[in-house]
Amino acid sequence: MTTIAVIVAGGTGTRASVGDGPEPKQFRLIGGRSVVARAVAALLDHPRVDAVQVVVREGWQDRLATEISDRDGLLPAVPGGATRQASVRAGLEAIAGHAPDRVLIHDAARPFVSSAVIDRVLDGLDGPPGAIPALPVADTLKRAESKGTISATVDRDGLFAAQTPQGFRFPEILKAHRRAATIDRDFTDDAAIAEWAGIPVTLVAGDPANRKLTTPEDFAMAEALLGIARETRVGTGYDVHRFAEGDFVTLCGIEIAHDRGLLGHSDADVGLHALTDAILGAIADGDIGNHFPPSDPQWKAAASDIFLSHAAGLIAARGGTIVHADVTLICETPKIGPHRDAMRARIADILAIAIERVSVKATTSEGLGFTGRREGIAAQAVATVSLPAEGT
Repeated sequence: MTTIAVIVAGGTGTRASVGDGPEPKQFRLIGGRSVVARAVAALLDHPRVDAVQVVVREGWQDRLATEISDRDGLLPAVPGGATRQASVRAGLEAIAGHAPDRVLIHDAARPFVSSAVIDRVLDGLDGPPGAIPALPVADTLKRAESKGTISATVDRDGLFAAQTPQGFRFPEILKAHRRAATIDRDFTDDAAIAEWAGIPVTLVAGDPANRKLTTPEDFAMAEALLGIARETRVGTGYDVHRFAEGDFVTLCGIEIAHDRGLLGHSDADVGLHALTDAILGAIADGDIGNHFPPSDPQWKAAASDIFLSHAAGLIAARGGTIVHADVTLICETPKIGPHRDAMRARIADILAIAIERVSVKATTSEGLGFTGRREGIAAQAVATVSLPAEGT
């Protein structure tokens, strides 16, 4: 083999996780195909690339197999490490037995790399042993003090923003990565390792479309680039649980000491139950009882974050995002105010969205009805989701 591409798909993608569900961003769908599948196709379809080696998070190999059909030249995926640097080295070690002449190291989060960029990188390796695509910095750069005040304007002459794939002669970059693994330093890209190891690296022209998908806004731009229309849907949910013997209640994922508990087949978390129904309602996919029947003993005393995470996963599987979640708890006791921020943080963590997109409120029923008589707690929820429009 002459050229093998190593595609790094081992990150968690936390900055892209607003509405992204519990999955890493590389498995998020864009136009019906996952980010990693698009990246693999871009390299594997190139006539000058002989094989592709994907590095994925430990435990996600089976999921990757469902995203990418088996093809000639696609090598078995290998698990990555705790950092990008470690994951790249794992990919390089995996292909060492093939002894390729050249390697292209590419981030899965750049699914729109063009054939022209790949050609320029490979052509660049006809000279020095390293070549990377890059774009000249166009914006004025500022250096700031710790409090955010500008301390200086940085001269942008000669500054470039690096992209991938980054190409190298294989023996040199493998040796450099092995050396780098022995020191306490985290390199941000492979060109930095090459520079540290004294390997000359040349710049070739990058492509603005070859941007890294990092934030939710990047994904929206990617969908716009593909002409994918989106629609906004809103779902509502409602749940009630009566008080019973106990010394705590679980509300919105937070245990609160109380003189009574809540009665339910699971942990009786009315807040998460209502929000789960709201999300399911937004995609017209039944209710919590359809997905987790109370008659099924496996859900007895189950933590309700399982239900909410499942609903979030259904949104992600459709290429959707959760834009906003709003929960209202209706009770006389316990007091919700001291726990509101913890509840918001817990919901944000389960849904993998920013806490700014989660609202938790509380109200009483002014002594009226079963909540007013302190017989139980009710909850209402509204979920706003963004989905690819039907037919796109």
